[in-house]
Amino acid sequence: MSVEKAAKKVTGPVAEPAKRAEPVKKAASAAPRKAPATKKTTPAKPATAKRTGTAAVSKTAPSKTVASKAAVSKTTAAAPKPPPRNESHTALVRRARRIDRELSEIYPYAHPELDFENSFQLLVATVLSAQTTDLRVNQTTPTLFAKYPTPEDLAAANPEEVEEILRPTGFFRAKTRSVIGLSKALSEQFGGEVPGRLEDLVKLPGVGRKTAFVVLGNAFGRPGITVDTHFQRLVRRWQWTAETDPDRIEAAIGALFPKSDWTMLSHHVIFHGRRICHARKPACGACPIAPLCPAYGEGETDPEKAKKLLKYEKGGFPGQRLSPPQAYLDAGGIPAPPLGTG
Repeated sequence: MSVEKAAKKVTGPVAEPAKRAEPVKKAASAAPRKAPATKKTTPAKPATAKRTGTAAVSKTAPSKTVASKAAVSKTTAAAPKPPPRNESHTALVRRARRIDRELSEIYPYAHPELDFENSFQLLVATVLSAQTTDLRVNQTTPTLFAKYPTPEDLAAANPEEVEEILRPTGFFRAKTRSVIGLSKALSEQFGGEVPGRLEDLVKLPGVGRKTAFVVLGNAFGRPGITVDTHFQRLVRRWQWTAETDPDRIEAAIGALFPKSDWTMLSHHVIFHGRRICHARKPACGACPIAPLCPAYGEGETDPEKAKKLLKYEKGGFPGQRLSPPQAYLDAGGIPAPPLGTG
């Protein structure tokens, strides 16, 4: 092979990429010439979008306004904003204590709604309040205590006679066994006196932690949390705890408040549960703590309709006690009627 032919083989492939590269240079050099066309069309798109957006707003804005006005008319003028979902423990403690402060202003006369004159009467009445209302118990116990005023008297009672008295409270046979049994235990083990210690109270027939804390807090002035059905419902609605077991609820709520607040906290929450934050249809539109409640809107939010749902003194109805404290009467509370009269 000659040198010239060899040279052609070497230079041929090198020259070929150079020829292919020329169109790329042309394309690159041509790009600036097309740029003005792009600049002319780019402003046109936003202008079109702006016109379209304006037209869309003019068509849809009135319907949104009407809808929002209708929503406001159905509820309050400014619906409360619920607390954040991911609430820190510190924020939870602050919100919980603020709710209790608000409730203490709403119900400055909050009290146990069972009629009693001494620790024995309170203990028996609390045992009888299971699965019934405090009102029904208050309407029943005057006859019971008139006939059996002391633990010794009730311990020696004829069960059938006690059953007949307790019949209106429901589950009267089981309750008769409990009150006679605890009366015997008080007579035999505690000299006819109600003990002032939790560990002693819970050993009595028919007495659990809830009953024990009612007695300790209201007869002995020793702090305790009463976890009844109202208390359980409200602390879960307020997202103070997600627990469902009463003992765990007691521990969880106790950690949010100083011990000195426990007894009155129980009264505040139970009062609110009976009067406004009902189980089936809470009166959200008449609730003073709505801005602090994550469950706002579960019940009636219209203020006028919500007012019709209020119970007891808030709605002008009699309370639970036949002989309520004077502070309750001074605040406009109405005594409950005796059994058979209302």
